[in-house]
Amino acid sequence: MMRLDKYLSEATAYSRKDVRGLVKRNAITVNGNIAKNVDVKVDENKDCVCVNGESVLYRKFIYLMLNKPQGYLSATEDKHDPVVVDLVPEELKHFAPFPVGRLDKDTEGLLLLTNDGQFDHELMSPRKNLYKRYYAELDLPAMEEDIAAFSAGMEFKEFTAKPARLEIDPGDPRKVYIEIAEGKFHQVKRMCERVGKNVLFLKRVAIGELKLDETLECGRIRELTADELAIFGWK
Repeated sequence: MMRLDKYLSEATAYSRKDVRGLVKRNAITVNGNIAKNVDVKVDENKDCVCVNGESVLYRKFIYLMLNKPQGYLSATEDKHDPVVVDLVPEELKHFAPFPVGRLDKDTEGLLLLTNDGQFDHELMSPRKNLYKRYYAELDLPAMEEDIAAFSAGMEFKEFTAKPARLEIDPGDPRKVYIEIAEGKFHQVKRMCERVGKNVLFLKRVAIGELKLDETLECGRIRELTADELAIFGWK
């Protein structure tokens, strides 16, 4: 059970001050009855709360899939560049979501956002060994020996990359798929440079078994479905 003003301030973009005003205007009902004060107790699992006749679905956490465009930083704020939370629809911004992990500024594709710190921790934990899949276009054709170099892992100055997977498009060896278990700064590009290739285009297409929705346009966001959350063992 929670106070009505807390319920609505968490479930909607209304502030607690807004809720007081709505109560004064008889604009809120609980189970069909007009709410007379903001401290009425509400059961988020059972009670039906409506504002101006529209039902409010209570939820504390949100889980979003973004098809990230180039030019955006995986951050909540920056003084110079646009950030991915700028792309969150207005009706969801009050949840204050943040990116789960990161994608480089010039990398496109699948990025998750949430306001659930535990979800972020679980997905980012090294013990999960969660592979991320990328599609890359290179300046030079990938070679069979590159596959072995990726699968052996690579040692860099500040970290050692775990064994990675490299798949070469049989129709065009400049197009490859790469799967890595970490996600260090410019990791895919640096691994490609190690075998003598430069990445011209990079897009993340999957995190573990979760694939980027092909119908989701670049720059657009949608909420994860229950089935998609279940991929990570989340409800």
